[in-house]
Amino acid sequence: MNGKTVSVVGLGDMGTALADALLAAGHRVTVWNRTAAKADPLVAKGAIRADTAADAVLASKLVVVCLLDYDSVSQVLGPHTDVLAGRTLVNLTNGTPGQAREMAAWAAEHGADYLDGGIMAVPPMIGKPGAFVLYSGPSGAFETWQPVLDLFGESRYVGDDAGAAALQDLALLSSMYGVIAGSLHALALVRSTGASAREFAPTLSKWLQGVVTWPVEAAERIDTGDYDKDVVSNLSMQSAGFANHFIAAEEQGISAELLLPVHQLMQRRVADGHGHEDFVGVIELLKR
Repeated sequence: MNGKTVSVVGLGDMGTALADALLAAGHRVTVWNRTAAKADPLVAKGAIRADTAADAVLASKLVVVCLLDYDSVSQVLGPHTDVLAGRTLVNLTNGTPGQAREMAAWAAEHGADYLDGGIMAVPPMIGKPGAFVLYSGPSGAFETWQPVLDLFGESRYVGDDAGAAALQDLALLSSMYGVIAGSLHALALVRSTGASAREFAPTLSKWLQGVVTWPVEAAERIDTGDYDKDVVSNLSMQSAGFANHFIAAEEQGISAELLLPVHQLMQRRVADGHGHEDFVGVIELLKR
């Protein structure tokens, strides 16, 4: 086996997929999980089972961590600070920018490089086209290990601020949930007539394909702060028309609660004298 030596701590569905990708590429992989039996399928493929988390860390210069949350990472690695020096921790646990920065500082105190990551894929996508992973932390550590990290999906380095990957991860997920929320409302509205959601879904998907280009134009307005240039459909008009969603929902016997916060923001922005502007200006109400 001519590959690098890598350790994977945490063998849930995602951690197992990460370890699988490393094994498939010919790397020597040491694995550890609180429930030791979860390592059995990987050991059968050639992975080495570590008896303790400390043993897993000691086995490799690159330690990939994928646990439930940051508290779990602290619980697992906290008792083993004496073995961290000289290692690179790549934490692919979902969390917040603040948590990532705190963990980066903690790792530095104990002599370890720290890369935080956000996996933009589900486990079956790991190592396949379409998967990508955001990384932030020391650029040198990223460049050193990028050939290995690329096995998980396209590696996108987003800066030396350890919290940058978590921030962009949550930003992307928030956009996903927004689209899903609107889509669920759409499907509920169609189903309220007894029509088939499956028959309507292709039309909805085609509509959303046109919507996906919207962030590019919106970003230009946001960065310049210019919300009233070349406005095609102003906020006052959109806010008035938006009320029809609630009337239709009432008529069809469904809840419009997924849409309510959007309308409330639109109404506030209009009341503040910005009705002539583009919808994008609503972002100003999100600032604290």
